[in-house]
Amino acid sequence: MKSKIKVWTRRRVLRGMLAGSAITVGLPILDCVLNDNGTAFADTGALIPTRFVSWFWGLGIGEQEWWPKTAGADYELPWELGAIKPFKKRLNLFSGSQVFLDGNTNRTHFTGIQGHMTGKVTSSDDYFNSMDAIIADTISARTRFRSLVATCDGDSKSTWTAFASGKVPAEVSPAALYARIFGPGFTDPNAATFVPDPAVMVKRSVLSTINEDRADLLKNLPAGDRARLDYYFTALRSLEQRLDIELQKPPPLPACSKPEQPKDDGHSIFLATDAMVRHDLFCALMTHALACDQTRVANLNVSQSQSALRQAGDPTTHHSYTHEEPIDAKLGYQVQCSWFQQRYFQGLYNYAAMLDAVKEGDRSLLDRSILYAYTDHGAPRLHSVRNYPFITIGDGNGRIRTGMHFPTPGDTAIRVPFTIMQAMGVPISSWGTNSNHVTSPVSGVLA
Repeated sequence: MKSKIKVWTRRRVLRGMLAGSAITVGLPILDCVLNDNGTAFADTGALIPTRFVSWFWGLGIGEQEWWPKTAGADYELPWELGAIKPFKKRLNLFSGSQVFLDGNTNRTHFTGIQGHMTGKVTSSDDYFNSMDAIIADTISARTRFRSLVATCDGDSKSTWTAFASGKVPAEVSPAALYARIFGPGFTDPNAATFVPDPAVMVKRSVLSTINEDRADLLKNLPAGDRARLDYYFTALRSLEQRLDIELQKPPPLPACSKPEQPKDDGHSIFLATDAMVRHDLFCALMTHALACDQTRVANLNVSQSQSALRQAGDPTTHHSYTHEEPIDAKLGYQVQCSWFQQRYFQGLYNYAAMLDAVKEGDRSLLDRSILYAYTDHGAPRLHSVRNYPFITIGDGNGRIRTGMHFPTPGDTAIRVPFTIMQAMGVPISSWGTNSNHVTSPVSGVLA
């Protein structure tokens, strides 16, 4: 087993150089906290955690036949996805699936996502328990944040993450997200010493007293009030568990480091180029948060589904172009729409590259994650819910096979997120309703 002396010696040198100031600086990747195989922490034997990252871009890929003509590993990645070609052997492309409406109206920019993110299609605004939230409840229970959600266009409603209580507003400011992650509540997992926050200890003590008095409070109450108080105490127990986390010294994470605070204040953005600058700031912050185990689930949205992003000097938005731009007779696709898509997918490449640059033992943070890219429509000009493009990058600590094209023509799109949830350890054997109900994953994906 490797010695951990060098870790603490290095930390002591850094703290000495800082003269005991309150500034904390995380260590770079150090193999000495890991076992000889680089797969687990040497002191506890705990495996390096698996993470889930979702990434949404609006308005699909295009009307043209973008999907590969061959299945399996021997396929040609479509030119529309050329930006992520360096990761071809580490990604999967899913094509051909659809969301079945079961008699419901296709409410454009909503119904398709409602289907493949929550497993059901309704005629209402019902949107609860998205697949990323279900994964977060499974793998992020012992981290500070169940998940982190951000959007690049400045609109907090540009989000598809929803727990049982409803949608989670997206963070619009990289500076604010930095403060949430690395502000007063942040505990450097690589620090040599750990001192619990007294304020947290007081709160924890108060909650313990309340729970001890619970039986006395419930003795003589009618059933309705007992049910209300039971719900109340359940919420308190959840808070208590999170406070417990803050009272414990976190295990060392060799890839954890604290970034510099960005200056972007989250104002509304209309230019696609500006949105992608903010995009990369969010990617960097989320990469640090995942590496420091502040969360194990991160969700990033390029824009709202009806994207209002535009090019400099052009008042027409991406969404408007999907409706109004004719298909180029020679090229066979909508040229202006393609301009936006290329910027988005360059952003996806940047995100994957940031995750891949963080080394954790024998692999990278990207290798220990599943980065899931999804969109609202299969064919944006028609606003169809057919032939969805789904992309995964990374194998989630070896939980899925990669480098493949999986065509699933006519199948329900719900099968793809169901497959990912199974890979992430969500304890479900089926998902979805009516025609979108599935009981088996996409064949050949799970390792």
